[in-house]
Amino acid sequence: MSRAGLGEGVPSGNYGNYGHANSGYSAREEENKHTERMRRQVKVIRDLTIEIGEEVKTQNKLLAEMDSQFDSTTGFLGRTMEKLKILSRGSQTKLMCYMVLFSLFVFFVIYWIIKLR
Repeated sequence: MSRAGLGEGVPSGNYGNYGHANSGYSAREEENKHTERMRRQVKVIRDLTIEIGEEVKTQNKLLAEMDSQFDSTTGFLGRTMEKLKILSRGSQTKLMCYMVLFSLFVFFVIYWIIKLR
């Protein structure tokens, strides 16, 4: 068949379904552009998500370290407070004994001074 048999007077070209030249091609080209743009956006979002995940892991690790440090500090302070309580109980008794002994010593020194006069 010759070209004349397909439709005389119609210029050659791709007219698609609606009779517009290259309309199917340009629609696919637009779709490809949108698809490419969406692919880039998805890649950016994916990269951001990966970075956020890595940051969360790092922050969780730091929080775990801080938690263990706080626990050890709490234990250390607790032991120190217990020692201070023991010290304060014991030192009050010792302090009272020292005060009584000092008072007796001063009393005997004054008595001795008065007796020698």
